[in-house]
Amino acid sequence: MEYQEYIIAAYAVFAIVLGWDFVAGRLQVRRELRLARARAARSAARSQTSELSR
Repeated sequence: MEYQEYIIAAYAVFAIVLGWDFVAGRLQVRRELRLARARAARSAARSQTSELSR
């Protein structure tokens, strides 16, 4: 029982890092999707503008 605090702390750190990894990954995916949508919208707007100027 002398290592109980160490084991509890190790599991706590593991859970925190695992949770952060999950949250950070989801945030990164959301950011990349937002950037891709904005890029697609700019591309669509640019193609409409070039078609109108013909």
